[in-house]
Amino acid sequence: MGRLSYVKKWWKMKDKQFSFEITGKIPDSLGRAGIIRTPHGDIETPTFVVVGTYGEVRFLSPAQFHSLGVQAMISNGFHLSKISDEIEQSGGLSQYSGYNCPTITDSGGFQVMSFGSGLGKVISMDKRNIAREQFKAKNKHRLARVTDEGVYFKIKEWEDEKLFTPEYSMEFQAKIGADIIMAFDELTNIGDSRQYNEEAINRTHRWAIRCLDKHQKLTHERKDKPYQALFAVLQGAHYQDLREKAAHELGAMDFDGYGLGGAFEKEHLSDILFWSNSILPESKPRHLLGLSKPDDIFVGVENGCDTFDCVAPTREARHGKVYTLDGDINLRNAEFADDPSPLFEGCHCPSCKSHHSRGEIRKLLKNTEGKKTAKQIMSDKQLAMELITIHNVFFIINLTKQIRQSILEENFFNFRDDWLKRYYP
Repeated sequence: MGRLSYVKKWWKMKDKQFSFEITGKIPDSLGRAGIIRTPHGDIETPTFVVVGTYGEVRFLSPAQFHSLGVQAMISNGFHLSKISDEIEQSGGLSQYSGYNCPTITDSGGFQVMSFGSGLGKVISMDKRNIAREQFKAKNKHRLARVTDEGVYFKIKEWEDEKLFTPEYSMEFQAKIGADIIMAFDELTNIGDSRQYNEEAINRTHRWAIRCLDKHQKLTHERKDKPYQALFAVLQGAHYQDLREKAAHELGAMDFDGYGLGGAFEKEHLSDILFWSNSILPESKPRHLLGLSKPDDIFVGVENGCDTFDCVAPTREARHGKVYTLDGDINLRNAEFADDPSPLFEGCHCPSCKSHHSRGEIRKLLKNTEGKKTAKQIMSDKQLAMELITIHNVFFIINLTKQIRQSILEENFFNFRDDWLKRYYP
């Protein structure tokens, strides 16, 4: 069969199984509400995608996941690559995980390149009090090096190098079988120079071409499998011309959607998203990688992002941080030792509707009273982490639901201002 023939079949499969529909817009901005349709279900946007690094959300069962209104999960492609054959034999990530929902995997690039700067690697939005050169470890301590061919890396210094290429990323993501997969990109860090960022986006563009080509071939070879939408990832740090260059180049290619990534100072977020999304095709969905703070979500929505992900809601829950409309609190603090109120008064999540108070959950976390076995202490902590995880995930999901509703009711800016005024007094 000729290349033209299988490309036509690829397009037919893509159009049938993956699409994006805009159902509402924010006046005088790039923001919108929509529906992403995937082989494993629809995703109403804007929404937050919960992180299940290894194909499982810690302290959140599939039943709890769905009861909270979570629509999709994103997993770490690098970690899952080690069991990609097993996942494929189980029917793909949605079935393997047990969550039976639309799923996303990253390319593995973030994980691989994090080896490249040793202990000095920082992916951050805050560079205060840190000199730029401190972000990079010396060459002899680096466990990864970037070339045009791909990334040579090793997890331990004494191991042999392995080569991680765009084609390899496409291969293991195909086996994992997520509904949305990410093209292999070079993530720079907050300490990299403008010159290096320019080299990196040019390399990312070349890698994107290779990812598209490999993705089309794999789609043809695996035509009995559900279609996987391929998203390009835009980099360029805080440089307007580089962000616009990436948006023009990648936006002109046949990707199904786009991920917006990078390490940059928080104050640049709005500009970066505006520069990129003003150029990217309006008809394709955009995912903002790695951010979940409420003000970041509002900025992202206003500037044209549809989905968001971050480990923070679940990771912070395991350390006692509780999200509330009046700002975050930490149950480990002594002031909550005898607090009889729920995690947040008026919240309708299962944890707040249960009989567990702030003070009781704090005791489960701290285990400061009585003598208990190690097993009992662990059981108590796990229950506390589960209760806070449920609450935090519900909080963020409910926020994005309310944002979506405000867009459909043409009341986004009033809702945003009122919500943020209370959260950040």
